[in-house]
Amino acid sequence: MPLSKRARVLLLSAASLAVLLVVALLLPVPFIRLAPGPTFNVIGELEGKPVIEIDGTTTYPTTGRMDMTTVLESGGPRGGLTFIGALSSWFNSSDAVIPRELIYPDDVSGEEVTAEQAALFNSSESNAIGAAMKYLQEPVTIQAIVSSVTANSPASGKLEPGDVIVSVNGQQVTDPAAVSTLVRAEPVGSSFRFMVERGGMEQEVTVTSAPSPLDSEIPYIGIGVGVIYQPDFQIAFNVGNVGGPSAGLLLSLGIVDKLTTANLTAGRVIAGTGTITPEGEVGPIGGIRQKLAGARSTGAELFLMPAAHCKEAAGHVPDGLTVTPVKTLTEAVTAIENWTAGKKVPACPVQP
Repeated sequence: MPLSKRARVLLLSAASLAVLLVVALLLPVPFIRLAPGPTFNVIGELEGKPVIEIDGTTTYPTTGRMDMTTVLESGGPRGGLTFIGALSSWFNSSDAVIPRELIYPDDVSGEEVTAEQAALFNSSESNAIGAAMKYLQEPVTIQAIVSSVTANSPASGKLEPGDVIVSVNGQQVTDPAAVSTLVRAEPVGSSFRFMVERGGMEQEVTVTSAPSPLDSEIPYIGIGVGVIYQPDFQIAFNVGNVGGPSAGLLLSLGIVDKLTTANLTAGRVIAGTGTITPEGEVGPIGGIRQKLAGARSTGAELFLMPAAHCKEAAGHVPDGLTVTPVKTLTEAVTAIENWTAGKKVPACPVQP
């Protein structure tokens, strides 16, 4: 029988409501999901290349795995998190869903977040070299390096993150602060000849300063400058598009393992996380619960983490995973040596 006018209206309304509900479920939400990310064996290979590539000195065979852990982030400035995705994570104990504003301000873009994370990772690579060389008592020289390039700035498309700054307008540069001093010493609109080392080759790049977005009287070229610690041999990292500072501890441990005769892991699977300073001090990171879960899911038996995370990790340590807090690179090396030898390793204090 044909539908009545009232029935047709009700059917149309129900269909419209269903469409709106589906659209609402698929719209982005102002939350960020943190989930266990991939792990990277820093003493192994990635896509056919050593994750830590050392040339110009003697290296030694390694066995087992030493996994750098990561967090997979969805939502926020880079988008990608829907209501359905957020809802499903609330029922997954290894995930976390938090309001965007707790991590990022409203006006930051996905491109800015990616650039900042890349800059932080570049710094962690440099710090890892510095920390490892100090532990091994190897001499290093300090060089200024482009750590980040701001989008749509005078340096954009000219200088690149990772460029080693050799000189500016013919003046040798070793201190990062010297770059800012040289740029600010000249009026807005001045051109600067940057001699940089890129891909093992030196090349000259000219950048003309513009008014700073914060003060029109201050010259600005739009780069962040950090330092790189360079030993008498070459160390390069091949880790794809990983960002952030938390790889420092594992990268420094990987360097130590490759440059010493002792087989540090003794064929076992070890994982961890933590920032590192050039002096070898281990600092806190984000997403410790996700990293613990990710480490165990790929077979890790020992997990090294900053001591500051003991309270946060309590109750979230997967079965079969020994978690050891460390404050320095030296403590981390000692903990691995003791653990592989069957000795007791430090543990977090029992929470009240």
